[in-house]
Amino acid sequence: MAIRSGGAPLHVAAGIREFALATPKAIAVIDGDSRFTFAALHERSNRLACGFLDSGLRPGDRVAVLLNNRAEYLEAVAATAKAGLVLVPVNPRSTPAEAAYVIGHSGARAVLLQDGLGALLSDDAPALRISIGGTEAPDYEAFLAAANATDPMVALDELAAWTIVYTSGTTGRPKGVVLSHRARALTFTASAREWGYGPGSRSVAVSPMYHGAGLSYSYGPVWCGGSVTILSRWEPEQFLHVARRDAAQVAFLVPTHAQTLRALDEDVLRGDALASMRTVYFNAAPLSVPLKSWVLDGLPHVGVHELYGSTEAGVVANLRPADAARKAGTVGPPWLYTEVRLIGDDGHEVGVGEPGELFSRAPWLMTGYLDDPAATAECTTDDGFLSAGDLATVDDEGHLSIVGRKKDMIITGGVNVYPREIEELIAAHPGVAEVAVVGLADDTWGEAVTAFVVPRRPGLDLADVANGLEGALARYKLPRGWHLVDELPHSTAGKILKRELRAAWMPSPT
Repeated sequence: MAIRSGGAPLHVAAGIREFALATPKAIAVIDGDSRFTFAALHERSNRLACGFLDSGLRPGDRVAVLLNNRAEYLEAVAATAKAGLVLVPVNPRSTPAEAAYVIGHSGARAVLLQDGLGALLSDDAPALRISIGGTEAPDYEAFLAAANATDPMVALDELAAWTIVYTSGTTGRPKGVVLSHRARALTFTASAREWGYGPGSRSVAVSPMYHGAGLSYSYGPVWCGGSVTILSRWEPEQFLHVARRDAAQVAFLVPTHAQTLRALDEDVLRGDALASMRTVYFNAAPLSVPLKSWVLDGLPHVGVHELYGSTEAGVVANLRPADAARKAGTVGPPWLYTEVRLIGDDGHEVGVGEPGELFSRAPWLMTGYLDDPAATAECTTDDGFLSAGDLATVDDEGHLSIVGRKKDMIITGGVNVYPREIEELIAAHPGVAEVAVVGLADDTWGEAVTAFVVPRRPGLDLADVANGLEGALARYKLPRGWHLVDELPHSTAGKILKRELRAAWMPSPT
C-alpha cells in the first residue's frame, strides 16, 4: 500500500487499538449483565479477524452480519476493519428473500449470525458461517478460542471500503451504500467534539446497528474511548433503567423513541432516570415542534441536538442546543466541513424561503452505490455534491428546514404542496400523537392531500383538528381526506414509511 502524503491513513479500528493500550481496564461495552473492557474487546476482535483470515478470506472480501444489537456486533466491526474485510449489515427483520438479495448482491463470502436467524439464509448463502449460540453453524466462542489473539494489522488505504449499508429500498431494490474508513473515522472524530464522546464518557445505544446511523452512534463512542450500553431492542422502560444504572451521559434517539417515552407518562423525563444525561441528539426524521418542546421542557439540564442526514451523505446539518427552542422546526445550519446547495426545478440555486433539492458536500459522503454507477451519477454532481432526495428551505440565518422528500411532494391541481408544513400544524393539536400527510390519486386534482392521524388518546375529533387549520394554510393545502389510525408504519430506523400508506389506501384499479 502506498502511504499517502500527510501520514498514516484513517482507520475504523484505530480507536480500539489506542484505548486497548491507553485504558485497557476501562469498560468499553455493556450488554445486559456482561461487561467488556477495551483489552477484552481488542483481543476478541483480534481473534475474530485472524479467524476470518485463517478461514480463507482476503482483504476486500465482504462479511455479512446478521445480528440483533449486541456486544458481538461491535467486535465484528473492529475485526473486519483489522482484517481489511468489508462489513455488510443485514436487517435481522428481513424476509428470507430480502436477506438473500443483500447477501448475494454484496458478494459476501462469510456470514456471522446469531441462533434463531438461520432461517433467513438461503441455500446460496456463503458456506463460511459462524453462529453465536452454535446451533445453526460453528460456534462463535469456539471460533474465537481457536484463533490467534494477535492483531493482524492489515494495511489499508483510508479510502478503502469499510462497510456496505443497504438502503431501505423505497424505490425498487435496495442499494448498497459504500462507506470508507476515512468517511467514518472523520465522522467519529467530529461526533466526539459535538456530542461529548471521549475517554470516560458513557452512552446508550438503542437504534438498530444494521442501520448506518445506529451503527455509527453505537461504535463511535467506543472508538473515541468511551463506553456504550447496548439495548437489544427499544423498550422505553429498559432505556430509563439502564440510563439510571449506568449513569448514561449521551444518547442518540429518533422521534419515535420520544413518542413512546411520552406515552409512558407526561412527566417521565422529570424523574431521576436521566439525571446524568448531558447530550441527546435526534435524527432519522424531523421532530415535530410540540414533541421537541416536550423534550426540552422535560430535560432542561440536557443539550438537545436535532440533526439532518442520510446514509449516503452522513450528517448534513445540526441544530445545536443554544438554538433548540428559538429555531424549533429547523435542523440547523450545515454541520462541520459541510457545504450545501438548494437547487430548484430550473437547475439554479433557490432564494431564502424557497424550496429546493438539498445537495451537500463533506468528507464523509459515500464512495458510491455498490456496482451501480448509474444510480451514483444520478444523485451526485461533477464537483462532488450529493442529494439524498430531500427538499429543504433556508432562512436568512442559514438554518435549513426539511419540507419533505422529493418523491413525497404532492402535486394537487398543478400546484406543489410540501407535507411537512401541514404535518407541523396538525401535530400542534394537543390530541395528536403523530401525523403523516401524503398525496393519494384523485381524478379531479391529480393528487388529494390526505392526513393520517394517530391520536394520543381515544375520542379525538378530526373535525376539530381540521378546523384548526382554517386560516393557517392556503385552501389548496388543506387535507381533503382525513383518517384516524392506530399507528403509522415505520422503518426500524424510525422513518415513517409513506409509501406503505399510499399503497394501503390507494384505490384498487377497476
